[in-house]
Amino acid sequence: MTSQENSSRPRLAVIDYGMGNLRSVLRAWQHIGADAYLVHAPKELEGADAVVFPGQGAIVDAMRLLKDTGFDHAIRDWIAADRPFFGVCLGFQALFEHSEEGDSEGLGVFKGSVKRFRVDPTLKIPHMGWNTVTFEEGAPYTDGLVSGQDQFYFVHTYYVEPADPALTLFETDYGGKFVSGVCSGRCVATQFHPEKSQAKGLHLYRNFLRTL
Repeated sequence: MTSQENSSRPRLAVIDYGMGNLRSVLRAWQHIGADAYLVHAPKELEGADAVVFPGQGAIVDAMRLLKDTGFDHAIRDWIAADRPFFGVCLGFQALFEHSEEGDSEGLGVFKGSVKRFRVDPTLKIPHMGWNTVTFEEGAPYTDGLVSGQDQFYFVHTYYVEPADPALTLFETDYGGKFVSGVCSGRCVATQFHPEKSQAKGLHLYRNFLRTL
């Protein structure tokens, strides 16, 4: 690939703050044509067209690492400037004010909290595996997806409860409805893992790239 061809590909900075399923996320974006690369310090975000914030594990550890690296301020500033951003799983939950997991504070980008599932004991926790999402038609991020039919891959014990229902992009049912994705301006974040969701997950990522 020539440097000219590479320069035409959207540059996606995938935040590496010390934890998360980075390689699978990186490969997924690269597979659909993005120039995706890992960044290890906020200064490396310069020149990126979009930021991807993946994550898995405990939010207490994630917040400590974000503060240690300075990515906490960088993420807040990036979203506040309405620059393209995609958060995944823990990278979704951390955008809110507080989590019941470890009684931890989040980044506070959005008002709301992260709560532990309290569902029928016949349902296993964590919520793990394939599940459908529902959404209102018309958003560029959902173009070509089918509400209530297309399935995505989940692995989580906690779910987000936004203070503002208008943030909701996706909803999922697991012993009751919960918000499985949000959108505000050019910020999108999902509880499910698009990079593990095969064709439909890659389709969602492609929709995001088309908005850049």
